[in-house]
Order: sequence, then C-alpha cells, then structure tokens
Amino acid sequence: MSRETTTEADRATVPGREAVTPGREGVAAGPGTPAEALEPVQYDEGFGPEIGVGPHPGPWPRGERYDPELLAAGDRRNVVDRYRYWTREAVVADLDTRRHDFHVAVENWSHDFNIGSVVRTANAFLAKEIHIVGRRRWNRRGAMVTDRYQHVRHHSDAAELTMWAVAEGLPIIGIDNLPGSVPLERTELPRRCVLLFGQEGPGLTEEAREHAAMVCSIAQFGSTRSINAGAAAAIAMHAWIQRHADIPGAGAPSLPGPPAP
Repeated sequence: MSRETTTEADRATVPGREAVTPGREGVAAGPGTPAEALEPVQYDEGFGPEIGVGPHPGPWPRGERYDPELLAAGDRRNVVDRYRYWTREAVVADLDTRRHDFHVAVENWSHDFNIGSVVRTANAFLAKEIHIVGRRRWNRRGAMVTDRYQHVRHHSDAAELTMWAVAEGLPIIGIDNLPGSVPLERTELPRRCVLLFGQEGPGLTEEAREHAAMVCSIAQFGSTRSINAGAAAAIAMHAWIQRHADIPGAGAPSLPGPPAP
C-alpha cells in the first residue's frame, strides 16, 4: 500500500494524443505551448465558451498562495472561483482543512474509463482520500485533473485495502446490486467509512465482497440490469453527503468567500 502524489508520468495516454510532459496546468496556451496543453484542464474542453479568468489586471494580490505564472497568464483550471490564481499546493492545503470523513475506493483491474469519473465526483464531494485497488495505473481521462487536488493511495488488492481500513477503524461499504445486499436508500451510512466500488460490467469482485462489512444496492425501476459505475458512485457519495455534510442554506455559497489578499 502506498500513498502517492499524482505525476504526469503516471497519466494514461489517450490514443491519438501525445504523452503529456510535466508542465503548468491551467496556464493559457500560446504559440509553442508544450505538451501539457494537450491535457484537458476543464470539463468539456473545446466545447462552448472558455471558462476561468485571464491575466490578473493588477495590482496583484499578495500572499504565498498566489501563483505568479497564473496571475500573469490567466487561470483556466477546473477549479471554483475561490481558488483562481492559487497554487495547487495552496488549494490542496485549504481543502485539507475541511475534507469529509468518507473515503472512496475503486477496483482497477481492466483500466476502466469510469474510474476517472469516480475520482472527479470524489473531489466534488470532498472525500478524505481516494484508494485505487489493483493496478497502479488507472484511466485518468475522466478525472479532468481533479486527482491533483486529492490524496490518492494504491493497494494491490482488497485484502491490502482491508488491512489499512482496519488499522484506521473504517468499515468498508461495498456498492453493488447483488443478492443479499441492503437498499442504500434505507441504510444509515457511517460517518467514517470507505465506500468501495467495482468496475463497469463485473461490479465488485468476489474478494472485494468478502472484505466488505456490508454491500448496499441502489434501487432501480427500469429494464436495465445495472446503471453506469460512475453514476452509481455519485449516487452513493451523495447519499453520504445528504446524511452527514453541512449543507448551506438557501442562497448561501457552498464555499466561504476567498480570504482577503
């Protein structure tokens, strides 16, 4: 088991695109921009109006959290406005002060494209950590670089994940529509837990089921046997949010405003 920092060398190569080399994500591209421009920094990049902000008009705000390159070139990263022009390290440090108590684990045996979507959702709901179970390399395309703002651990198999979870006092809650599973809609998810997801198609492996304290199913009413793995993960995480998160009232921002420069 290892806690890892996402590096460009680990990123999955997308067919038809060059491998991404280390660079500054979110900096506005220009002539001669290196290969990092090939990696999307926003959702739906290339579709619709450009989002983010251009170069800061000045005077520049002061403080170590601000990135001079972003202030000078603009910030087009996939971050909320509070974090415009902040360094990645500053964003992570701020998120660390208010992360939620649930962890997200996902099995990775066949380079499932849904893993990136699960990671992006885990970032949106501010999971404590993300755990990749199985292969170390995973398909990051759908994450839209949100993994850069998360803490990611790798476990070689479900047994190793379980050893870590037991040491941390965290029950593992599997999510899959299996015989004997309990309805998620009627289940009180623990505040501190690991939500474990399988892959598109096979779902949770037999080993993962054996190590789960319980397995929750998601109610379905149509003809399909299952819903998309990324969608199932989002439903389960939001069930935790509904029960345990501090939800702002109507009209209130979901995040506090940016601190004074």
